[in-house]
Amino acid sequence: MDRKLSSDFFTEIRLMSETVWKCEQVWAGQLYNRIMFNTREEAEDFVVTMQQLQPDHTILVEAIRAELVWN
Repeated sequence: MDRKLSSDFFTEIRLMSETVWKCEQVWAGQLYNRIMFNTREEAEDFVVTMQQLQPDHTILVEAIRAELVWN
């Protein structure tokens, strides 16, 4: 395995375990729902589904460090 490829792979794995994705649904200026996801792909899938089901809701997605959520 190429050293650069190996380094990128392990960096990606570390970031996946240290980052969670917070999705917040906002409707009429109020927080309607907040869900945490382990991967960006899960968060993006949620956004796509919710935009189809509830197009009048705004969905905010934010990557945050897991240590800020859980001790």
